[in-house]
Amino acid sequence: MMYNSNLIGMTCVNTSQTVTIVPRLEYSTCLLDSIIEVLKRKQIEIKKLNQNFMELDDGDHTFVKTIDFERTIVFSLETLSQIQKIMHSISGITSIPKLLPLTIPVIRTLSAQLFTLLPSCSQNLSELSVYLGSIVLDSAIITHARFDFSQSNLESASLLNEVKLIVDSKISKQYPNVDFSKVGNN
Repeated sequence: MMYNSNLIGMTCVNTSQTVTIVPRLEYSTCLLDSIIEVLKRKQIEIKKLNQNFMELDDGDHTFVKTIDFERTIVFSLETLSQIQKIMHSISGITSIPKLLPLTIPVIRTLSAQLFTLLPSCSQNLSELSVYLGSIVLDSAIITHARFDFSQSNLESASLLNEVKLIVDSKISKQYPNVDFSKVGNN
């Protein structure tokens, strides 16, 4: 009996990719959860520090940089919470190429913002983007999905803009007496 070797090779690759997607997705979820936990601890720490600075402030607003740091942490947490929701909404291999492509540029953006502030978080976010990228590519190969990177970039930018508005509102409410024109923005 003659077999088409290309078809057999493709079937083996698809089966192999399918088998490895689930553990990589589980690992990515665990990695995301651990990054969020680190950021939550850092947020509590910086929030306490900012409260102390506000009590000691003698009008020179020396804590403006720490408020900006807190804003970056809150922004990262809010954004990663949105990504966490996206990842939890994956219902099968066909949903991966529809849901995950927008997460990769978002994660890379966060990684860049945290690079000097929290290098280990930045590194973990870079690792996460690599894992998610490989999952997206493998699932697209298996499902024959096509996606538009320009559309993913638009969706990513929209997500980041929405989160920025939420964070700006939260920080403004938390520090109502601070002139935020002196505080940098994401």
